[in-house]
Amino acid sequence: MLQAEILKLDGVRHGFFTREGGVSEGLYAGLNCGPGSNDDAGAVAENRVRALSALNIEGAALLTCYQVHSPTVIRVETPWNPSAPPKADAMVTDRMGVVLGILTADCAPVLCVDPEARVIGAAHAGWKGAAGGVLQATVSAMEELGAVRERIHAAVGPCIHQASYEVGEDLYLGVLNASSWAGWCFETGTRPGYYQFDLPSYVSGELQRLDLGAVEVLPFDTYADETRFFSYRRATHRGEGDYGREISLIGLSGDGMA
Repeated sequence: MLQAEILKLDGVRHGFFTREGGVSEGLYAGLNCGPGSNDDAGAVAENRVRALSALNIEGAALLTCYQVHSPTVIRVETPWNPSAPPKADAMVTDRMGVVLGILTADCAPVLCVDPEARVIGAAHAGWKGAAGGVLQATVSAMEELGAVRERIHAAVGPCIHQASYEVGEDLYLGVLNASSWAGWCFETGTRPGYYQFDLPSYVSGELQRLDLGAVEVLPFDTYADETRFFSYRRATHRGEGDYGREISLIGLSGDGMA
């Protein structure tokens, strides 16, 4: 489990989990927490139990969404049936007893907290979600629960990095149409008409433009580090039929409270 320094706060538990540990085998070997994969459902369930247990929040329910690269944010008040999750790409809450989870395999997981208001958020930010406003929507939803953006700490977890991420003209134009400032997130690719895209810099740049209190980016490339991370793009390049998903978690705990 990896952690961001800016999220190591009283009353908050978080972790960006790798694929290490867990009970899955084959393509999913390790801690595959994605029910949308074709992995054994029992293995996925056990892996999720292990990830949740590592946060040491007694009695909490782990919630994940059916992620669709949208700007949709769910305000979590009570747990939902894990077999019928809502279609969304971010969650916010001010409730104890629930842990927010984001599933990724190259996209960027973003975990957020206003420690004074005790409001947390979690977002799934691939290029399409980030360009579509999921980060802005997450911060706005946190504010509706009493958070103040100047107090929000946001951490960008392991995702695909620029050296591993060759993209075409459609992605390049899609990002620039949404974020005119983001030209510096691209370098010329080795093939005509292609670019190397810096996803973590793009996501952190969008967060910084929201005037948050602090933003941290973890320096881990999911594509390049097969030992620790699943990667959709790596699996695609190899012609593999499926891939596992990492999970990133954040929840409120009772420690540090008066």
